Amino acid sequence: MELNLIQKISVFALPVIFAITLHEAAHGYAALRFGDRTAQMLGRISINPIRHFDLVGTLLVPLAILVISKLTGGAGILFGWAKPVPVNFNNLRRPKQDMLWVAAAGPGANLLMALIWAGLIKVALSLPDSGFAMPLALMGAAGIFINAVLMALNLIPLPPLDGGRIAVSLLPSRLAYPLARIEPYGIFILLGLMFMGLLGIFMWPLIQSLIQLAAFIFAINPVELLALIQIVLN
Repeated sequence: MELNLIQKISVFALPVIFAITLHEAAHGYAALRFGDRTAQMLGRISINPIRHFDLVGTLLVPLAILVISKLTGGAGILFGWAKPVPVNFNNLRRPKQDMLWVAAAGPGANLLMALIWAGLIKVALSLPDSGFAMPLALMGAAGIFINAVLMALNLIPLPPLDGGRIAVSLLPSRLAYPLARIEPYGIFILLGLMFMGLLGIFMWPLIQSLIQLAAFIFAINPVELLALIQIVLN
């Protein structure tokens, strides 16, 4: 089974939008819980994707990756971003310690969403005679994959990624402050790793582990789940 471009966009549309925007909303909610009301005052603690929508990161970049991968026959890593939720870490009750939970909230949201999409696959597979079963299963596979990718990417310990902020929070100050100073150059380091083909070395083990975890929790045949993911990626 091979999806055409319109089908592929349809399968990925909702998973991509929610994976990106709810990731940001989770940061805002965690910041509020630990004392910073900046995101709340700007109306960014919301599950409404429109409040977090970024024309380039939420629409154009993922769409371009889908189109290029389809036209070239490749299976590029689909990613994107939403408008970053503003967090004033100085407003947190314990800025260095609480930064850990604010940063971890985004990848945590992606983990939760991946499991929710896995649950949707389980429901779809239990209704094999329904005309909606395969589209739902494919959308669920896309949801697991995009959330696994975003979680793995954001957990790389490189500021300004969430993993970098988690590392800054956990490391002793003599190591945390030099790492934090890398933040203005982090995006260029990330792009360098991507162009050198090294990004996958950091990401794929976690992506595969999350896919296996989803299959285990919902008792989905791992081979069947990987087959569904392969369909949406090809």
